[in-house]
Amino acid sequence: MNFLERLHNEILVGDGAIGTMLYGKGVGLDANFEHLNLVRPSLVAELHAEYLAAGARVIETNTFGANHTKLAPIGLERKVREINRRGAELARQAAAGREVFVAGSIGPLARLKGEEKELSPAEMTAIFREQAEALVEGGIDLFQLETFSDLPQLLCALAAARATGLPVVASMAFLEGGRTGGGTEAATAARELTKAGADLVGANCGAGPLEILATLRRMAAATDLPLAAFANSGFPEYVDGRSIYRTTPDYFADRAREMVEAGAGLIGGCCGTTPDHIRLLAQRLAGMRPVARQVAVAAGVVESKPEPPPQTAGFLARWGKEPVVTVELDPPRGMDCGKVLAGSRALKAAGADAINLAENPLARVRMGNIALASLIQREVGIEVIVHITCRDRNLLGLQSDLMGASLLGIRSILAVTGDPARLGEHAGATSVFDLNSFTLIKLLADLNAGVNGLGNPIGDGTGFTIGCAFNPNSPRMEVQAARLEKKVANGAVFAQTQPLYDVARLDEMLERTAPLGIPVLPGILPLVSERNCEYLHNEVPGIVIPDGIRQRMRGKEKDAGVREGLAIAREFIETVRSRVGGFYLIPPFGKYEIAVELVKFIKG
Repeated sequence: MNFLERLHNEILVGDGAIGTMLYGKGVGLDANFEHLNLVRPSLVAELHAEYLAAGARVIETNTFGANHTKLAPIGLERKVREINRRGAELARQAAAGREVFVAGSIGPLARLKGEEKELSPAEMTAIFREQAEALVEGGIDLFQLETFSDLPQLLCALAAARATGLPVVASMAFLEGGRTGGGTEAATAARELTKAGADLVGANCGAGPLEILATLRRMAAATDLPLAAFANSGFPEYVDGRSIYRTTPDYFADRAREMVEAGAGLIGGCCGTTPDHIRLLAQRLAGMRPVARQVAVAAGVVESKPEPPPQTAGFLARWGKEPVVTVELDPPRGMDCGKVLAGSRALKAAGADAINLAENPLARVRMGNIALASLIQREVGIEVIVHITCRDRNLLGLQSDLMGASLLGIRSILAVTGDPARLGEHAGATSVFDLNSFTLIKLLADLNAGVNGLGNPIGDGTGFTIGCAFNPNSPRMEVQAARLEKKVANGAVFAQTQPLYDVARLDEMLERTAPLGIPVLPGILPLVSERNCEYLHNEVPGIVIPDGIRQRMRGKEKDAGVREGLAIAREFIETVRSRVGGFYLIPPFGKYEIAVELVKFIKG
């Protein structure tokens, strides 16, 4: 009897955690667990044997992270097939002579950091196909796609696995509230995975048995497929450098019986579970059969969330009526805010519409821009656009600080990924990058709509005007335009660009971005000397200065350099002012007086 036939007649018990157990057997956290298939196969085989002895009837291969994106950084990219094939063989050998199924474990790809290139669906599918084919060669009976938080990526893995003809379990990791880290609701995941051809859908990892149970109930209402449940052993407690899971096998097994009643047909354990959990699980579920259930699947169901109010206030309200000018000022390196306050007052008097405050540009420590923005708005009375990066805070910290910013009256946010910490002055600092600019924009849109990253309500919403960056100096403008289109789709309503010096570049930018229908403010960074000009052109990513302008700055230093740089900026502004609705001024070296001159010129 094959796997799907057995599943229709009985509850199948899966195994438990692999990483937890290998760590408990002395494997260091810095080791690659999947590589053990080649270098310590007896240890992996021993673990399979322990779970089989405990009563598991579906055991997973030790191949969860054995894909190219995770093995390449440690020099094992050429062993992807060998590691997967050997992992399947070890499980197959352990199961020999038993009525046991071997599930080929496939987990998500390595998470992108910062502005690393996103893989296309075709590229992701090819990576998963390499892993899937090797697992089939090793003798698996089915696939266990697990711990995915990104639904499009899981759909690519599902396509690769289905191409082999074997049954596929498609499982996602849901957080509290029944949403993945990528924002997909459990019912939506169940519908999409059913439509894509999964044989089972389910949930694994996550917050613990109780949350998995609630998630299963949501999924059961959206699909008639059998469900799979592999819960963590509750929340971990960090003790003496290791994570300790406190959920007892007895409690875990009791919740599993409820999971059967909710529609689960395949039940095992994830992080923190051991053969003791599986042994009691097998005893409690012995003789139980899948339950009949009613599924109410509404055709064409679309997730809905409250729409944020239209943008009617703030600096963008002037767009199309008069030229809008925003000016970037640097937060201080220390505690003295006098210069930035003086600059803000002078720029407001000159007619600037908003001040930009970057967040630790070039990964160098400056005063926190949210608190400084609140001070400027309160004492100067000019709107501040706060730049928020993904480098310095994790997902929790970002949400907390953004809600706090809204409470302080911040209404405009420019979402950027941020320069990597390695570029900065603190050698021990690390980059977080839980999000990138695209997903940060989506988070901001969710907060505006009154929900946090988990989809839980936060009240009336944050009311942010969401901005993003655009690089018009890229050799392939169409790539940048496509990126901007994605940012707009995620919720951005305006863009500010890298410094521009080439009118032809600006015209191409306007042509390519016009269909998006959002304000785009070209960046203007006045030059101050030949040395400054050459540095920007040769050393700063995203800035390209035409040869003619570089020639004009040749030999210009000090006051002469400033005058020539201002003249170049004025000429550029005068040439394009009829084609744009505003400008983003970036005074060099914090010299706000230069920006004051340009604001008066634009507004005059």
